[in-house]
Amino acid sequence: MNPQLTPQLTPQKTPQKNPQGGCYFEDIAVGDEAVQRRTVTEADILAFAAASGDFNPVHFDEEFASSTPFAGRIAHGMLSASHFSALLGMRLPGPGAIYLSQSLAFRRPVRIGDTVSARVRVTAVDEARARVTLACVAEVSGKTVIDGEAVVMAPRKPA
Repeated sequence: MNPQLTPQLTPQKTPQKNPQGGCYFEDIAVGDEAVQRRTVTEADILAFAAASGDFNPVHFDEEFASSTPFAGRIAHGMLSASHFSALLGMRLPGPGAIYLSQSLAFRRPVRIGDTVSARVRVTAVDEARARVTLACVAEVSGKTVIDGEAVVMAPRKPA
């Protein structure tokens, strides 16, 4: 498997995994985090546009994009934000997690060839409702490109 596509839990903060590869609510604590790194490719831009219907020329037309404040083509903001969905749905909490909300602030553009490092970190747990709040940050070369917060419902351990 390509290591760039495999999200890893940070070793010193690894909650116990459930059989599907994620974490049960009861094993999640404030400070737990997961990271995913992926380099943006032309194929990613094309696939995201095909899935979303967003063919804005700022993503496809270098001449057009050169006339924008970005001075060149940029990746879809939601393509980079989708790394948070991958982390939440596959790692922390992982399979069985249900997205409830997500806030996002887009700070800098992401370009083809950039490696996006997305991180989610648990900031709060709600025992009564099995909800987990996570800070979400995506960086390129150590600079924040997106930040925000997600709230998910995490699966509980079977009785």
